[in-house]
Amino acid sequence: MRSKPGLNITYRVVLGVFGTAVLLAGILMIPYPGPGWLVVFAGLGILATEFHWAHRVNKFAKRHYQRWVRWLGRQHLATKLAVMGATCLVVLTTLWLLGLFNTAGGWLGLHWTWLASPLFGP
Repeated sequence: MRSKPGLNITYRVVLGVFGTAVLLAGILMIPYPGPGWLVVFAGLGILATEFHWAHRVNKFAKRHYQRWVRWLGRQHLATKLAVMGATCLVVLTTLWLLGLFNTAGGWLGLHWTWLASPLFGP
């Protein structure tokens, strides 16, 4: 494939677009329960097959992620609970902004104005 410039460029563009999409999906998933960081590392791994900068960023991100996990593991229970509380706050705020509280409220017959998303309205 490397001997055919047109095919090589097409391959690199497709791989770059796909790897970037996986990376962005992972970044969006980070604060939520689930495999956010795993998807970030997968996206960087896909990009690293063709782009050297992505390999360096992947190593950097893994190193700092492991530092964060070790640091959090050494912390007092109150600090761990604060991090968990902040994560829950991000998730709940996102659900509210996306209008899912209003939707669930409608299913239950609750039509409270504060359930409505400020982005999408009632």
